Amino acid sequence: MRHTNKSKKILALFLVLIFGFVIFLAVMLYTAIHDRDIPSIYSEDTAKAQRGSIISADGYHIATTQKLYKAVVNTRNIDPEKEELFVQLFSIYSGIEPSKIRQRLHTRKGSVTLSYHISPKEAMYLKTLAFELRRLGVFVEYENRKGDRILQGLNIIESGEARTYPYGKLLTPLLGYPRKIEEEGYTRVYGIKGLEKFFNEELNPQQNKTQKALRDVNGYLILNKQSDIKKQINGLTVKLNIPITLQTRVEAVTDRIKEQLQADEIIATVMDSDTGKIIALASSNRFNPNHIRQEDYPSLNTNAIEYSYEPGSVIKPIIFALLLDRGLINPYDMVNGHNGRMIMGRKTIVDEHPFHMISAEDVLVHSSNIGIAQLAQKLNGVEFTEGLKRFGFTHFSGIDLPYEKRGSIPSSAQLDNYLYKAITSYGYGMRANAIQLVKAFNVFNNGGKLINPMVVEALYDDNGKVIPMQIQTPTQVISPATAERMKQILIKTVNEGTGVGAKTLGLEIGGKTGTAHIAKKGKYVNSYHTSFIGFANDATHKYTIGIAVIEPRTVYFAAITAVPVFKGIVDVMIEEKMLKPDPAAVAAATADIVPKHNP
Repeated sequence: MRHTNKSKKILALFLVLIFGFVIFLAVMLYTAIHDRDIPSIYSEDTAKAQRGSIISADGYHIATTQKLYKAVVNTRNIDPEKEELFVQLFSIYSGIEPSKIRQRLHTRKGSVTLSYHISPKEAMYLKTLAFELRRLGVFVEYENRKGDRILQGLNIIESGEARTYPYGKLLTPLLGYPRKIEEEGYTRVYGIKGLEKFFNEELNPQQNKTQKALRDVNGYLILNKQSDIKKQINGLTVKLNIPITLQTRVEAVTDRIKEQLQADEIIATVMDSDTGKIIALASSNRFNPNHIRQEDYPSLNTNAIEYSYEPGSVIKPIIFALLLDRGLINPYDMVNGHNGRMIMGRKTIVDEHPFHMISAEDVLVHSSNIGIAQLAQKLNGVEFTEGLKRFGFTHFSGIDLPYEKRGSIPSSAQLDNYLYKAITSYGYGMRANAIQLVKAFNVFNNGGKLINPMVVEALYDDNGKVIPMQIQTPTQVISPATAERMKQILIKTVNEGTGVGAKTLGLEIGGKTGTAHIAKKGKYVNSYHTSFIGFANDATHKYTIGIAVIEPRTVYFAAITAVPVFKGIVDVMIEEKMLKPDPAAVAAATADIVPKHNP
């Protein structure tokens, strides 16, 4: 009996073992067949790529991107007895008032953001502080509802990027400004005006840095051939043709004369005549992109291209060149000046300075409306319209800026009418922007070729690789001979005519003034746009310079509004060694001016 019980016990134990083994095999089989959530032995590290910078021709960073961080703390982790220590230390490291920190700590229990706008330098200091606060026992564990023990402390987290403009108002509104957007909780910026807008795609970051690899027991990545690595590709750097040294001084000239004239705005453009490079593009109306205020709104547009107006007499050389190039006039032809007053149909055309008879070239030198109105009749409507278009009017100038207004000209049918020809010949009935006019005048200083103005020299990647700008092939608009003849007439205009205030000893200076009534609510009023567009050359450099003065109030003649701005800029360029007057010409001219001593 005892033996039988012992056998039963052995059998029962054997069956239990067999049953356990079967369960083990079943579990192993189930595990092998079914998907499992295995704890990952890989870690992933990411870093956000940044928007590219905009730099000047002389290497100054005028628009940069700065990473932003936020400071987050779990209030449940702060030891109540050491809260004040936390407040005081965080205030010292962050620069935030202690009272504001206390207020934020007590807004709610749990995770609280103390600041959203922490600079990289402050972030580095605050990370050090977070470590020290742990060491000092400022943070203590707390138990959540699940019974888990939590210790989070102070965390400094990358939260976005901010666009910064170290030189404030410099180069605005050309530079433009960006707007913030949120992408999965990360703040990005994108351009909505100026260069920031035009080159937004190139400036935008291309690829974030990611590293996915095995991790060791301390959580550090082990980088090897099996690692998945994508390198950080930041946005491209945009390098301008404009040096800060010149731009700053040109802006100062526009500011000073705007105040003297009580004008709405002064726009100044300096372009290298051979290459089309814009080396200064200044407005007296600027704003700080770091802090745009409501009163800045009228200054946000780049009015060099976004504002079109009736150009007035600066259009006369264009019309004259069309006539000259077609052989329809000779510069020495005589024109009836009608003693300063001529009736044409229902319109009376007047000249500021009356003439009886005047040579065709002196029509430009002394800016005779009556003279150019008569000469323009030699063009038919198609020749007139197509000629203006060849000089770039009604077309985009090709400048690397957004939102350009192309302006307008009368149709060929309208310009078959003698009255339309007359008023358009001295700059009414059509519209153009300041850059279009500079581009057109540059033809006279560039052998008759039309070239596009360019603000940007090139784009650069992080490795310094240059991505050059696409440059359009110049177009021969008028013959080189016609261009040279026009150049000499414009030099004569400065030496003897309406542009005499632009004359600079030792330099080749030419140009044309323009004064035009402003139309408001469909009627011309007693307000004006004034212009002077010309060139300044030395033995090795050639520059085309355009000045537009919007609604001056103290005086309105271009000779005493726009010309002084031109002269001021030329003087600055001489001081900056960008123009070098011929010493022999200066000496000869000075000898003629200074009275000889009679012994």
